[in-house]
Amino acid sequence: MLAGTLLALLAAAGTALSAPTAGIPTAEAGRALISTLGESSTAGLYIDEAGSFVIPVTTDAAAAAVTEAGFVAKKVEHSTEKLNSIKARLDDTASNKFVGSAWHVDPVSNRVVISIDENLAKSPSLENLKTVASAFDGAITLEYVSGSFETYAAAVSGGDAIYTTQGRCSLGFNVRAGSTYYFLTAGHCGTVGTVFYRAQTASTANRLGAIVRRSFPGSDYAIVQYDAATTGLTSVGNVGTQDITAIGSAVVGQPVSRRGSTTGTRTGSVTALNASVTYSEGTVRGLIRTNVCAQPGDSGGSLYSGTTALGMTSGGSGNCQVGGTTYYQPANVVASLVGASAY
Repeated sequence: MLAGTLLALLAAAGTALSAPTAGIPTAEAGRALISTLGESSTAGLYIDEAGSFVIPVTTDAAAAAVTEAGFVAKKVEHSTEKLNSIKARLDDTASNKFVGSAWHVDPVSNRVVISIDENLAKSPSLENLKTVASAFDGAITLEYVSGSFETYAAAVSGGDAIYTTQGRCSLGFNVRAGSTYYFLTAGHCGTVGTVFYRAQTASTANRLGAIVRRSFPGSDYAIVQYDAATTGLTSVGNVGTQDITAIGSAVVGQPVSRRGSTTGTRTGSVTALNASVTYSEGTVRGLIRTNVCAQPGDSGGSLYSGTTALGMTSGGSGNCQVGGTTYYQPANVVASLVGASAY
């Protein structure tokens, strides 16, 4: 079944109450306003097709405050508090049980969306997942996606990549903390102590550094500390020709680019935050979800918007011939573990 085909039609998520009347809003200002209003009267933040920042709300008072602050207010049924509670229950009860599933809170449809890959769609366990979803009174929507959810590591082959003795992945971002240089990539690309090289030949001359912190599953990140002899390689914080000057937080609807060693640079937009996906290795949570394609070897590669780093490629479904759904470990969460920043 084609990606995005819904098992159940999305219910109308609400009606826009008004257009913004104040100054130009920003994502940071929107998050601050949501924090003030509370998660019981708001339901997220996203950028609509017109490029406007939209804050869904559940009360008239919140709608008035949102409009006054210059954002578009949209009246909806379910609050962030309720939807996050449902997602948390799925994380607790469904993690590692339904391989080939993923779930996230979608602020646009005002639902928790469970994505089902082609393998799970053919599995007898699908009926069990439907039973789980039916217990939430219409707050969950099921959708089918093409392909199967998998991580994007690859066997050794040529390309713009980082290599271990086991395979090929992609470098995410170069960062530094004081005089210590690191790069960020995916956790499923190796374990603590795994050495990365800039070419297939595992020689001293090609050595970049080793993983010093790593998590997978649960999260999907690896922090690689450059060897002292190779810190000269980190003098540029670019992704290809794109200069990266900051590490930030993604917003639903935000235009993004992804760069990896198999498929190069691809573009799309953010479709969800704090998503969970269950690979054969286990469930990974807290991910950015996009409609950008990726393929094996792109694991660990860069997700960014303009000059801002957003995340590292974890996995997904589909490919760059038919399109796909992809998931990313947020870069700001990982960089903060070692007090690192972009440069």
